[in-house]
Amino acid sequence: MQWTLGIALLWFSFSVVAEPLRLGIGTHKPPYVFQDEARGLEYEIVAATAKHAGFTLQVLHLPMERLHWLLRRGEIDAIATTNDRSGIQAFYSEPHIYYQNVAVALRARNYKIERIADLSNFSVSAFQRARFLLGNEFQRMAQNNPRYREEAQQIARNRLLYSGRIEVVVADIRILRYLNREVLHQVDVSQPLAEYWIFAPTPYQVGFRREAQRNRFNQGLAAIHASGEYRAIERRYAMY
Repeated sequence: MQWTLGIALLWFSFSVVAEPLRLGIGTHKPPYVFQDEARGLEYEIVAATAKHAGFTLQVLHLPMERLHWLLRRGEIDAIATTNDRSGIQAFYSEPHIYYQNVAVALRARNYKIERIADLSNFSVSAFQRARFLLGNEFQRMAQNNPRYREEAQQIARNRLLYSGRIEVVVADIRILRYLNREVLHQVDVSQPLAEYWIFAPTPYQVGFRREAQRNRFNQGLAAIHASGEYRAIERRYAMY
């Protein structure tokens, strides 16, 4: 009997060993991801979900274009932050977080921007793959605007905006405000800004190479919602 119990416990110990998950999660974009610090609103949501799903994370921080390329090649298992409009074939999870993107300009410029199509009249800097992730209207604007560009580093938009080298930036409002503290000795961040809230909140998902991993992640996400852990993580970053 003891021998049988021992075999059963040994089998169980092997069965619960967490599966490694190679996850690309982009570069420094506080308060969502603090690169190399294993923290941030999105980082902690994904990490908690992965833990409940039976994964151990192996996190890779690279620009999003590079991460999508690695996913296509099978060199990583999953990527965040992305969604099913990314143009990359993958198995997408349920939305795990929403970003609030806005168009922002120096208030002194006195621009009139009432809808996404109006951005065609300006030089615009957005984050990598925004042309896919922000919907069809934004994609049309990006394709037809010769002065549209995308930056790999989130902080570049703060520098471009306050230095006057770009007319409009498109960014998540919390990222933009947070990064002001990291550029305040480089550009004049005291300049008043005009915020144009022309975007609906953007749902983001984790894209997986394997359907089974996606399904397990969804179960983990449901678990942290049900337990209150998701809300607890949100409260830790409520100040942003």
